[in-house]
Amino acid sequence: MSYSEILFEKAKTVIPGGVNSPVRSFKGVNSTPIFFSKANGAHLYDVDGKSYIDFIGSWGPMILGHQHPAVLESVRSTLQQCMSFGAPCSQEVELANLICTLIPSIEKVRMVSSGTEATMTAIRLARGYTGRDKIIKFEGCYHGHNDSLLVKAGSGALTFGQPSSPGIPSSLTEHTLNLPFNDKEKLYEVFSQNGENIAAVIIEPIAGNVGCIPADTEFLMALRKLCDAYGAVLIFDEVITGFRVGLTGAQGHYNITPDLTTLGKIIGGGMPVGAVGGKAAIMDHLAPVGPVYQAGTLSGNPVAMSAGIATLTQLQQPDFYKHLQAKTEFFVNTLSAQAKEHGIPLVINAVTGMFSLFFSKEAKVNSFEQAMTTDVAQFQHIYHVLLEKGIYLGPSAYESAFLSSAHDQAVLDEALSAFDAAFLSLKTHLG
Repeated sequence: MSYSEILFEKAKTVIPGGVNSPVRSFKGVNSTPIFFSKANGAHLYDVDGKSYIDFIGSWGPMILGHQHPAVLESVRSTLQQCMSFGAPCSQEVELANLICTLIPSIEKVRMVSSGTEATMTAIRLARGYTGRDKIIKFEGCYHGHNDSLLVKAGSGALTFGQPSSPGIPSSLTEHTLNLPFNDKEKLYEVFSQNGENIAAVIIEPIAGNVGCIPADTEFLMALRKLCDAYGAVLIFDEVITGFRVGLTGAQGHYNITPDLTTLGKIIGGGMPVGAVGGKAAIMDHLAPVGPVYQAGTLSGNPVAMSAGIATLTQLQQPDFYKHLQAKTEFFVNTLSAQAKEHGIPLVINAVTGMFSLFFSKEAKVNSFEQAMTTDVAQFQHIYHVLLEKGIYLGPSAYESAFLSSAHDQAVLDEALSAFDAAFLSLKTHLG
């Protein structure tokens, strides 16, 4: 028995399911989780001493790779002074100023401690600002485990959402409308019938938790137009995509301006952090200047803020995203060619440093419904071959993968060799 297996058995006696986040349980790949002990650059090292090329990057934030010298130095410098105040500090002001400078749509920003907290705050703020209750979300978009956002689709697009988890009263989700992603016609239909009562629309402009699925530009443009016409607040959930797909996030990628933006992941350089920002006229409805209450004892933690400052500073280096995009294109194009050579039906969606593999015969995967046609068994086969060869992907067919600046050509070549062998193994397995 490996040390990871020993730790997992011990963990199950004191932690529900042995993990602190469900996807880590490895149920999606019919296995047991790997426990890690250290990381450096593009690599992870498990408690048994095996190394892996990391394509998760702590689910996105390690865009510079692990243990980047500038980030470590910033954190060390702050740790010499403090770990936490629970009070204002200069670092939170500096990071807030950086975010407002880099993302034009954000005039003011409130720091929180997680992406879930950020989206919860954004929804409450939008409702308080508009005086309305109803919100729209989209199938396949995950906005944290907020009660009002854990909703599954009803019998039709106009059906009010029902909770998708026990413990959530239906009264908390009855004002949530769950619509198909990238379906412009349904969007117009819902607004025509409910527009005057809609407080906000929240969307991942590039869905990241059902695989990487970019929104259609025309769909987002229609969303912006409808929100303007009906006075609804447009919220871009960029907890994953913020500073991941570009210096101005997905909103810069599409050139579409939201009213509010939620951030996380990268703005903490890998430390637990989140934020909600947007138009000053909306943000000033937050306490203590406005009536919408939000608070966080450890929000603006100086260590997390320092890690974020160092990370965003590095991301402003000339051509950072140009280089990341080039290596992403090289990697996914080579993967596509390998899969084709072995006769494996594969769709790869990718946006700067972010990609996902859909084992599907569809020509493209553009929605939650299409993503659900993914051949999970094929993914599971590939996953275990890759894991054996030292490649670490998210343990689910419905998660995105991430590249970092630390994934140099040698690392990519090694990974591509492993993928080629995995595709060959799958071909043999399928007969």
